[in-house]
Amino acid sequence: MRDKLVEWGYTAGWRVVRVMPERLAVKTFNLIADRITARNGKGVRRLRANLQRVVGSDRDLDELVAAGMRSYCRYWMEAFRLPSYSRDELVGRFHIDNSVVFDQARDSGRGCVVAMPHSGNWDWAGAWAVAMGWEVTTVAERLKPEGVFDRFLDFRRSLGMNIEPHVGGDRLVQTVLADALGKGHIVPLLADRDLSRSGVNVEFFGETTRMPVGPALLAIRCNAPLYTVVLYNDGPNSGRGEIIGPIDIPSEGTLEARLRQTMQAVADRFAEGVAKHPQDWHMLQKLWLSDLPQVRDS
Repeated sequence: MRDKLVEWGYTAGWRVVRVMPERLAVKTFNLIADRITARNGKGVRRLRANLQRVVGSDRDLDELVAAGMRSYCRYWMEAFRLPSYSRDELVGRFHIDNSVVFDQARDSGRGCVVAMPHSGNWDWAGAWAVAMGWEVTTVAERLKPEGVFDRFLDFRRSLGMNIEPHVGGDRLVQTVLADALGKGHIVPLLADRDLSRSGVNVEFFGETTRMPVGPALLAIRCNAPLYTVVLYNDGPNSGRGEIIGPIDIPSEGTLEARLRQTMQAVADRFAEGVAKHPQDWHMLQKLWLSDLPQVRDS
């Protein structure tokens, strides 16, 4: 029953929020964000602790946490409304600087890998890239309940992106992404959180966390350039990001060492961008290993 209620909630969001007047939708989701902040639940407390690592202990976090929750709820409001946006809205209200590298990736036939943290609105970034004429292929993490996961696949595919389940697809996800790179596609991958044993330890805002090796491994195996982009909200109804790179990938050493060095470079780029726009970093989960002794000690 709970799974059905969750699925119904997402379905209602896509059906109702997308037809609401935008000003009403913004006001509604701001009110939701403010109420969540006032309740100071587990997610809000975790966001506060994470942001404190970003901005330091001397800063009053109340205003930043409130802005962070509004940004997080704005992501969901925009996600529900994206399918109703025209091409002019998708392109006119979003921009990624230095996107000429996407033309270069397509023309070279090698494609490019773009590592991103959970910031801004990555779904809008993908829809924007498609609307601009580039092919985008990425992965989606499996969600529970399964019905919600299926709806997210349909949602992102409706925006023109090629989406592959992270696990459980017809082919290995690395094979699918490698084929996409060979066709000149953009392959964006969220890469600021991976607490599995397959990730690598990196330093992030002065502490150790674990990030997935996927972006680095794919770039190395396919000889594709690896870039980073940190997305953020640059106005009440617009978003932006800047492509940085390509990252210098070590050509010598063990594969493990090369992956670690490359992902450390990715982490450093993420830190620079998140520090500039901390309110738009949607990290409401535990991230640093010091918060997870079972992972830290493994």
